[in-house]
Amino acid sequence: RGATHFTHWFQPQTDSTAEKHDAFLSLKTSITNGHETITAIDTFSGSQLLQAEPDASSFPNGGMRSTFEARGYTVWDTTSPLFIQQAPHGTAVLYIPCVFISYNGEALDEKTALLRSNEAISHAAVRLLHLIGNTDTKRVITTLGVEQEFFLVDRGLCTLRPDLKICGRTLVGSVPPKHQQLEDHYFGKMPTRVLACISETEIELFKLGVPMKTRHNEVAPGQFEMAPIFEESSIAVDHNLLTMEVLHRVAHRHKLKVLFHEKPFKGVNGSGKHCNWSLSTDTGENILDPSVKPETNPRFLLFFIATIYAVYRHGALLRAAIASSSNEHRLGANEAPPGIISVFLGDQLNEVLDAVEEEREIKNFSQHQIQSVKVGGTILDLKIATLPPISRDLTDRNRTSPFAFTGNKFEFRAVGSKQSPAFPVTLINAAVCAALNEIAGELEKIKGDKTFASLDDVLTVVRMFIKKSKPIRFEGDNYSQEWVEEAARRGIPNITSCPEAFKMLLDPVHQKILTETVPIFTVPELQSRYHILNEKYVKDLLIEANTLKGLVSQYIIPSAFEYRKEIAESLVSFNSLGMDVSAAPEKNVLDKVGSLTTKISQLTGDLEKSVQDVSNTADIVLASEKANREILKTMDEIRTNVDMLEQIVADKYWSLPKYSELLF
Repeated sequence: RGATHFTHWFQPQTDSTAEKHDAFLSLKTSITNGHETITAIDTFSGSQLLQAEPDASSFPNGGMRSTFEARGYTVWDTTSPLFIQQAPHGTAVLYIPCVFISYNGEALDEKTALLRSNEAISHAAVRLLHLIGNTDTKRVITTLGVEQEFFLVDRGLCTLRPDLKICGRTLVGSVPPKHQQLEDHYFGKMPTRVLACISETEIELFKLGVPMKTRHNEVAPGQFEMAPIFEESSIAVDHNLLTMEVLHRVAHRHKLKVLFHEKPFKGVNGSGKHCNWSLSTDTGENILDPSVKPETNPRFLLFFIATIYAVYRHGALLRAAIASSSNEHRLGANEAPPGIISVFLGDQLNEVLDAVEEEREIKNFSQHQIQSVKVGGTILDLKIATLPPISRDLTDRNRTSPFAFTGNKFEFRAVGSKQSPAFPVTLINAAVCAALNEIAGELEKIKGDKTFASLDDVLTVVRMFIKKSKPIRFEGDNYSQEWVEEAARRGIPNITSCPEAFKMLLDPVHQKILTETVPIFTVPELQSRYHILNEKYVKDLLIEANTLKGLVSQYIIPSAFEYRKEIAESLVSFNSLGMDVSAAPEKNVLDKVGSLTTKISQLTGDLEKSVQDVSNTADIVLASEKANREILKTMDEIRTNVDMLEQIVADKYWSLPKYSELLF
């Protein structure tokens, strides 16, 4: 009601959304007595609601579309609610969430594969539930809660930083003396302007049906988080992308710039998008709820171990799901999970699995640790008369774990803040679906002719998969070098670069899962996605490298020259007065500035050669590997020297806003 335009809103493989607005306006022509009358009317047909035709060749397509084969279709996703957004001058737009496919039906977007994976995991889950007697369940849905982290900085200062404007992150910049080391920003009081911006964002999102729940300061200065209530995963993905769009728009009104890049500032924490994933029946029961006695809850045990086994078998796929040029700066930096995918369960649930595996009773823990293994944990007595006893959760939190069980869900912490959560959730669904089918097959064998599997049957199968998946379970510090070495002994891959991670999609074991066992991609679709990921990685690094070259030539070097000129003129003046300038402090500064400037110029020349080499490499996979090997290394060396120069050059000559201005 009140809409003047409509748009098919879809999610191309760009980590963002796309839309084209069409007015409801139509012209009706009638001829009476030889006179033509044209009347303007509003019309909207069923075909316009269901389908539209964007140019598929103009979006990432991995070679599946070209300029002379450009036709593509958007098709209404009836599982996701329509919504209306207000637009300028009294207009309003009806948004129709859609999938995006090629003329031949290949998926060109993020949502199509997600919806396929949701259907596949539902079928696998219902099959397993029926084996244990839960025959009332006809459908299982994946639920998702997305914690969106971001930075907010002054828009005026941001416009003075070409790297922030073009790349979304600072390519140079030294960390100020005070940043996050006092641990005083996390959960601190929000600045007034930031609170006003986030509050207005929440109000706009409420109007669009997005159930925002939480807002708070994050660890780094200038960093914040917003999170909604859990929803069905496909809707949660829509709402997360909508949240990013609305926050961007509202921040602009408050003269702020929102930064979703995973690592916009070196030396302080980057941003993630923690994806809290679970499964629910069609009656709203959370399948991953451990209940009071998880060791005798067959439904929980089967789905719990299926998820763990899925990560064990296909952890490399999950690593591919989070690989990007921007997230590469964050993973493993003592602020985010490393490139090694492992699972954290907590002491109590580890004890449950160990007891099941060893066919024994669950141990009783001492009073100061655990009373019993039950949902809600234990009661903590604070020994303060005025405070009530509080409940302790079933598990502790391991913030270093990439895939942690957190009470009644798994939290995939390694997802990047800038990326769409659709692809990571799609691959989680696929991996768990394959595991559920494998477990169901084993349970059918053991069940035999019985109508339903018994608890003993379930425990036999669970025990089998506990033993298989045990190497993936890790309760310690994922940041430590000890874990890197231990993971290698366990045979868990440590994938440290994007090109290496992308290859996991075409690994024969993983490709078979995605195209045959759980056919959410065709082989051409998977190959296309592999090409798109490599191509985007190369383009991202080339954009950053060329931006850095411009920063050096137009900002850094001129600043250094101006400062060096002032010092040199001072030394000339001192010398004309007969003073010995050889030991003057100005001479020492002049030498340092000259040395760093020379080094930066040399490295920039090396960067130019690497850029040309990568640009001239026709094979996109080879180009991706070269960019990772050559461009990143040289850019890091340039940054190190520029950051040293920044600390020497007088502030009045440094033309770029510094971290101390951007973050505080």
